[in-house]
Amino acid sequence: MGPRGNEQHENALQTPGLTQEGSARHIGVALFNGFALPDIASILEVFQSANALGDSRHLGRMRYEVSLLSASGGRIASSSSVFIWTESVGAQRRVDNFHALFIAGGIGATTAFRDDRLIVWLKRTFPRSDIVHAIAEGRLLLDAAGFAGARAAQTHGQDSPRAHATARPIDAVDHSLSPLQIALRIVEDDLGSNIAQQVADWVAPRDNIESSVSIRASAAPHVSEKIQASARWLEANGRRPVSIEAVAQVAAMSERNFLRRFKSEMGITPSDYLLHVRLEMSCKLLASTSLPVDQIARRCGIGSGGRLAKLFRKHLSTTPTEYRMSKQASRKSS
Repeated sequence: MGPRGNEQHENALQTPGLTQEGSARHIGVALFNGFALPDIASILEVFQSANALGDSRHLGRMRYEVSLLSASGGRIASSSSVFIWTESVGAQRRVDNFHALFIAGGIGATTAFRDDRLIVWLKRTFPRSDIVHAIAEGRLLLDAAGFAGARAAQTHGQDSPRAHATARPIDAVDHSLSPLQIALRIVEDDLGSNIAQQVADWVAPRDNIESSVSIRASAAPHVSEKIQASARWLEANGRRPVSIEAVAQVAAMSERNFLRRFKSEMGITPSDYLLHVRLEMSCKLLASTSLPVDQIARRCGIGSGGRLAKLFRKHLSTTPTEYRMSKQASRKSS
């Protein structure tokens, strides 16, 4: 996303600084008004960090060129009212050959999947892309394009015209991978595990609370794709008010059936899962920023600093301020 004069919003998300020099992976990100920002931001940060780290190490082996795309191009608003600049899908000059194509999730997908421009483009682009990943509601667009079985990370077979004999493909049947994990796996394949781990540490520091580990450990051995999609949607939308009706629609279930299935497969209720998501976000902001506790609470959908303090005492046996001090102290000593 380059400068566009007065069209740029002061809170606009900047596209990673990418170069045309050397070998480059072409990464596509399909957006629409009302897309969910967190997953998209993490994807962009992964490839931006990989490029920056590659420059510092003078690797010269692989670069990532990310294209932000929408039906008509121009300024697109996320569900959190952050604007980014996109290129029209009709203006692509690379014949839409992507190493990886990510399709955003978010409430806007319920309208976007009816946009013929996007759907026709997806029909043309999907067979030419090595990896396709639809995030949460983004599956609606792939369904409309006739690729109902490609809702999670997908790689094409060896007979595909885009198959790479030397590439180690992302496991097409591992539907548990998040968009962040897929982006990191791409970096690992291209630049090695050491670089990928450093990028992961930059993008997603290991400051998340232990509760998330226990949540995933208590989940059923097999979690259905619908329930996984609903969990990812909760993670992407934790910052805003969330209703059971909305998340049940993501899973294409009645509210009653969704509540039963989610608890059975994840080992926790959707409300408790959302609470842990919000606590994780709060922990990350406390550890990595100097924002006031009350502001962090509002940003993470918790409401107030007082409520956040109560939740911390209940679930972590500490206060937000004490948690921040301990994390900052551990970083100084490391």
